[in-house]
Amino acid sequence: MNDAVLLRLAADAAARQRARGEARVRFARAGARSAPERVFETGGLRLRFPRSEAECEAVLVNTGGGMAGGDCATIEIAVGANARAFVTTQSAEKIYRCDGEPARVETRLAVEPGGSLVWAPQETLLFERAALTRRLDADLAADASLTIFEAAVFGRLASGETDVAARLADRWRVRRGGRLIFAEALRLEDAAATLDRPAVGAGARAIATILCAAPDAEAQAPNLRAALEAVAAEPGDRLDVGASGFDGMAVARVVSPSPSRLRAALIAAMLALRGREAPRVWS
Repeated sequence: MNDAVLLRLAADAAARQRARGEARVRFARAGARSAPERVFETGGLRLRFPRSEAECEAVLVNTGGGMAGGDCATIEIAVGANARAFVTTQSAEKIYRCDGEPARVETRLAVEPGGSLVWAPQETLLFERAALTRRLDADLAADASLTIFEAAVFGRLASGETDVAARLADRWRVRRGGRLIFAEALRLEDAAATLDRPAVGAGARAIATILCAAPDAEAQAPNLRAALEAVAAEPGDRLDVGASGFDGMAVARVVSPSPSRLRAALIAAMLALRGREAPRVWS
């Protein structure tokens, strides 16, 4: 067997070893409660439902313990008419070193009339030379509500890993009634070097975006801003925050050199927007 054949077989074997996970769930109204109506899981992704009250809580678990180059995760969450759901993750998602193809995460969210969804995964932690491509697509009915908390941390800072040459490409598209209302794309080729720039992150290693699209979202923007600014005013590492309301949305940005400070800001924002504490897995 010649070298070319051996190389091709080795490449094929490596490709077959890449993890492919998919989790799909649809929530429906069941009397005064909301509950999972359909659940599909394959690969290393699992869904758990610790409690089911008026708002159904779901926790996404990656049994693989993280993602490496070439791994792919697909997440689909649908909320039926007048149902309410809060979906988070068991822990921070770890993205390990990648020598070729990036890890990929595709998230699709759909909320029907009168429905409400909070998509609040815990932080994504990118290690040295990690590479991640994410895509989020959301479709909302005219009177539906969607709140997204998405955070990323660059490096295991407690272990001294502060100058992380990680890559992140993140694309969001949110539509209400078929009309595009929010679109953005983020691309960091060398995370630490880019975030060190004064006009970008001024040394930040933790970043987050909060998006609330709801009939009362613009009215909630002042409360969201006040909650974030209260955390920023507390003693500790620098925390830069900003929030505004427009076109039926409230959008906030949070950056800090400290992941714990950023996490405290996200928890305060959850309380401000939802009127209740963050789920237990965030403790």
